[in-house]
Amino acid sequence: MIRRLWPLVAATISLGIDAYVLAGVLPRIADSLAASVAAIGLGVTAFTGAYAFAGPLLSGPLVAGSTRRALAVALALFNIGNLITALAPGIAVFLGARVVAGVGAGVLTAVATATAAAMVTDRERGRAMALVTFGLSTGTVAGVPVGMLIGQWAGWRWTMGLVVAIGAVSMAAVLARRAPYPSIAVVRIGENLRLLRSPAVTTGVIVAFLLGVASLGLYTYLVPMADARGLAGWAFTLVWVWGVGGVAGSALIGRPLDALGSRRLLPVVVAVLALALGSLLVADHPAVWLVAVALWGAAGWASVPVLQHRLVQGRRRQAMPVIAFQMAAMYLGSAAGAAVGGRLLDHGSSAGALPGWAVGTALLTLPLALTLTRGRAARPPSRPRADLTTVP
Repeated sequence: MIRRLWPLVAATISLGIDAYVLAGVLPRIADSLAASVAAIGLGVTAFTGAYAFAGPLLSGPLVAGSTRRALAVALALFNIGNLITALAPGIAVFLGARVVAGVGAGVLTAVATATAAAMVTDRERGRAMALVTFGLSTGTVAGVPVGMLIGQWAGWRWTMGLVVAIGAVSMAAVLARRAPYPSIAVVRIGENLRLLRSPAVTTGVIVAFLLGVASLGLYTYLVPMADARGLAGWAFTLVWVWGVGGVAGSALIGRPLDALGSRRLLPVVVAVLALALGSLLVADHPAVWLVAVALWGAAGWASVPVLQHRLVQGRRRQAMPVIAFQMAAMYLGSAAGAAVGGRLLDHGSSAGALPGWAVGTALLTLPLALTLTRGRAARPPSRPRADLTTVP
């Protein structure tokens, strides 16, 4: 399977790096562009906002007629936006470039995930979606620290150069694939928006947002949380443990997902996330934190393909816009969680208390996740779907 999907995985690795790498070099960018850190931080907001709107609104029109073309256009926008970011002479160009990169990233995530699911049999769909998420988590975990090191040694512009280089490689891989990509059903923008009238889709989008708040949003404050618990010496190790857990969770969830189904696994991964975050709130022993942080990373990233798998069941034609809404909600939740955490710290809350807010969010998510497991799940066929045609 990896031979067929690796160009899509490579594309999402570059996306995973780009989504978070700027957070580690904000002060250097601010100094370079003669702007405040807060102004540069708007670049993260610009990227996330463009990502959230582009996926649901633009992925359908771009994919009409050619999946390969949609992937190429999305990667081109993504790479051009990052290249302009790297060369930006001032704050205005910098912010505009982040919007362009966010548009490409939003379309890319939706099209790549839907394409990966369409390239395999229904019994392999969980593994395919998990591989795409594996690319996102790997980019975040491995690429962000490497990008930060490059920023320290050579400057933040070379950090963005790393993202452009990986994006260019992934674009070349997508275009070099000789076999045709499966066609993806095109859903009009109005029909995309009407999907939100479905209680299941709306619930799934809310669950994705809350999981983004609880998991990715809280990750922003992992280092100060460890410091508040007297574990400052373990902070760097904990960051890597969270990352290793995330990569492992996204890599290993595929087979259980195909074997057991998302109906059973979705409440489990949400419960594990809540348990892990709760452990951080009540314990301060390094061993407990190492295990809890690993489970936090694993459950947080594993929830992405599990929720995707659940939401697209019975919605084969709407798979791409549904995934676009889910991923947009997740990244918006991440941004919202980071913003709320910052406000809490500004108003006197201890960093050590932040897991409590995240636990509350995860526990709020659990009954919503349970509602998504109601109803009879369709049994997937063992043969490839016959209704998929191929296009260049």
